[in-house]
Amino acid sequence: MSLEQIISEKLVASFKPLKLKVENESHHHSGHAGDDGSGESHWRIDITAEVFTGKSRVERQRMINQALAFELENSIHALAMTVKAPGD
Repeated sequence: MSLEQIISEKLVASFKPLKLKVENESHHHSGHAGDDGSGESHWRIDITAEVFTGKSRVERQRMINQALAFELENSIHALAMTVKAPGD
């Protein structure tokens, strides 16, 4: 299973998003610090879910970081994210 699939499945299971886009941006960072040669080191997430309603931007990002803790510790070098509640 690819890291993109793992990220997507974990986010769907954790947040039941109304919108989810997971982008691999590793090709933009080839040869830079944090590039481990896997082609799966740099990611961008755009997610909208009800569970983020009433939460601050920092709280939302912490929730994502917690859901992807293993991947952040072991495979992901960089993670950019846009985390929204419906109506944001």
